[in-house]
Amino acid sequence: MKRLLSVLFWSILAAAFIGPGTVTTAASSGARFGYALLWALLFSTLATLVLQEASARLTVMSGLSLGQAIRRNFHGGLRGWAVLALVLGAIVFGCAAYETGNILGGVSGVALGTGWTPRVLTLAIGLVAGAVLWFGTSRTVAYLLSGVVAFMGFTFLLTAVLLQPPLPEVLRGTWVPALPRGSGLLVLGLIGTTVVPYNLFLGSGMARGQKLPELRFGLAVSVLLGGLISMGVLVVGVAVPGDFSFAALAAVLSEKLGGWAGPLFGFGLAAAGISSAITAPLAAALTARSLFEREGQNRWGERTWRYRAVWLLVLAVGVGFGLAEVQPIPAIILAQALNGIVLPFVAVFLLLVVNDRALMGSEGVNRTGSNLIMTAIVAVTILLGAMNVLRAGAAALGWPAPTERTVLLVSLAMAVGLAGPLALRLFHGTRGSR
Repeated sequence: MKRLLSVLFWSILAAAFIGPGTVTTAASSGARFGYALLWALLFSTLATLVLQEASARLTVMSGLSLGQAIRRNFHGGLRGWAVLALVLGAIVFGCAAYETGNILGGVSGVALGTGWTPRVLTLAIGLVAGAVLWFGTSRTVAYLLSGVVAFMGFTFLLTAVLLQPPLPEVLRGTWVPALPRGSGLLVLGLIGTTVVPYNLFLGSGMARGQKLPELRFGLAVSVLLGGLISMGVLVVGVAVPGDFSFAALAAVLSEKLGGWAGPLFGFGLAAAGISSAITAPLAAALTARSLFEREGQNRWGERTWRYRAVWLLVLAVGVGFGLAEVQPIPAIILAQALNGIVLPFVAVFLLLVVNDRALMGSEGVNRTGSNLIMTAIVAVTILLGAMNVLRAGAAALGWPAPTERTVLLVSLAMAVGLAGPLALRLFHGTRGSR
């Protein structure tokens, strides 16, 4: 029973990374390249599991959340405040920008099934998300979203199975990495929609009071289930010929499977949007609390005005842009740049802190195999971050968009230059500690 409750509790992470952005990216990948990029989703799912386990283990073994550990190591002076402002700003702005996409995606899903007007749907989704966050605790929200994730997963996986994809092609795309021409940035996009920085803070904040065995079981099942759902979305996207859109996908599914398939997909998309519309503000509030709450004080409890002000701000931004029916391009560009900086920073810091024996103890510290895996993941996050910064910088300055080849080469050089010294530091530190 404890393990089942743990799975339900940690399903909030699956709800957090399977939003309309994931649906759009995964389905677009399927529409453009068939099953060839399934391996990228497998890699990003395993990377998410490794990083989330490390973040949760940090809290269980040290008693500090990820935000508190950052504050502990970067406190005092201008540098300390700069680090806190960078992390909080990136998380809050990033969540606000993603919240817009979550709400608009949820609106698109409900509209496919009902035909209601976007503004009415935006207000309805905003009120539902606000009510859940206002009256519920993080634990009750987690249990509620587990049901949403189960429904969402059922709709996408059922649709994928009914399409009867060729099993040999699915297996080859899952286990044999390939980079079809023009797919490089899309591969990084698949990783970026799954490995997101605010989820590390969310998971770390949720781990307090948990026991490591049940935590690992629940986390593994929920994250792997989320990855499987994302793969199902990609398989569904293969059915779309030409340019991808929600309406085109719904039309194709209705044609191939029957009139019921389009509304079923719409409800699955709505579930993805609504669940992420709840988790993005929650993650921002938990991050702010972990960065600023002091021991022995209760100024950042779930019922305090500070905590509620953070998630209300994120939710209000999403609802506001949804009512305006416009895409917040400047905010999204800023969020890409900030997240491009903070994701590698958080991943590098997490890798270093879980190798700190004074903090983690001999039982909690990383082993050699875990360090090798996490170093590879950190290199990919640096590559992803460099790509986001390059593209966002060019867009913000009005320059022509760099070619895929240029972005990949420059980002790869930055990843090697930054991840190489990190690997050497870990190697020497581990060898010296023996």
